[in-house]
Amino acid sequence: MDAIILQILNGLDKGSAYALIALGLTLIFGTLGVVNFAHGALFMIGAFCAVSMQRLLNLSYITLDETQKDFLGNPLKVKTPYVESWFGPDMGAAIIDWSVPLAILLAIPVMIVVGIVMERGLIKHFYKRPHADQILVTFGLAIVLQEIIKHYYGANPIPTPAPDAFKGSFDFGVMLGFDPNAIIYPYWRMVYFAFAVVIIGAVFAFLQFTTFGMVVRAGMADRETVGLLGININRRFTLMFALAAAVAGMAGVMYTPINSPNYHMGMDFLVLSFVVVVVGGMGSLPGAVLAGFMLGILEAFASMNQIKSILPGIDQIIIYLVAIVILLTRPRGLMGRKGVMEE
Repeated sequence: MDAIILQILNGLDKGSAYALIALGLTLIFGTLGVVNFAHGALFMIGAFCAVSMQRLLNLSYITLDETQKDFLGNPLKVKTPYVESWFGPDMGAAIIDWSVPLAILLAIPVMIVVGIVMERGLIKHFYKRPHADQILVTFGLAIVLQEIIKHYYGANPIPTPAPDAFKGSFDFGVMLGFDPNAIIYPYWRMVYFAFAVVIIGAVFAFLQFTTFGMVVRAGMADRETVGLLGININRRFTLMFALAAAVAGMAGVMYTPINSPNYHMGMDFLVLSFVVVVVGGMGSLPGAVLAGFMLGILEAFASMNQIKSILPGIDQIIIYLVAIVILLTRPRGLMGRKGVMEE
């Protein structure tokens, strides 16, 4: 039982990332009808917003400390971060320590701008083009963004630690009545799951209970009729693209302590996230979220040594096997809408 609970917990953080990326993908496809293969790159850019914030907060100036001498008797050169000189040593150190959560403040405007520029500058020209054209052009854009990140940040993963308050692990075993250390789970993974639940809930609430969201949902169902009512639905869809980019960026920011950012992390999640979207049902937001968590948990169970000893390599293909089975039995996915990509 403790092994089962542990694997469920292990699947929740990866499932959270799948669900957040798939949610953005489905928002873009449902509103604009565009298959966006550059969405994983938006997740990557968000992660490097966290790296940039960390470097920005660690910018330092050099002073001479007369109280410390080197072996030649010269004063030691000491690096002091600017934030520590502006806010004091304690507050400055706390700000640096919380660089990952604070990076959300940088990521949101950056991702909104990137999303609007991407949609207005490129994607809008492919609305009425075949999905194959959309895939090719957005995949090419993803490669360009990936190489830009590689040029400026290098090819190696960049460690981006969580705040000290969330380092370490929580002992679920003691809480659930098992032996101590039977179920140990990192604090930050719990934070990421809670963060994903909040963001997903906020997106659904925005679409369900705001006038803007209601108009967008109406436009997703019948774009021409909404346009005939005098509503500039294209502008609203552009803002939805920016919202999807912001969701992907925030997901990338908060995932950095779990998986150190690297230039190909967007591609690593992209293919799996598209599988999640297809399994959940093209155009279905609840389906994308449900499939994200379900496949994340299944992947965690498939990575158990007991399972891999019986079926070697199953952890690498379990998601695709499940996708095949679901699509054979439910061609539209778990919660797919009739007529989506069936022409």
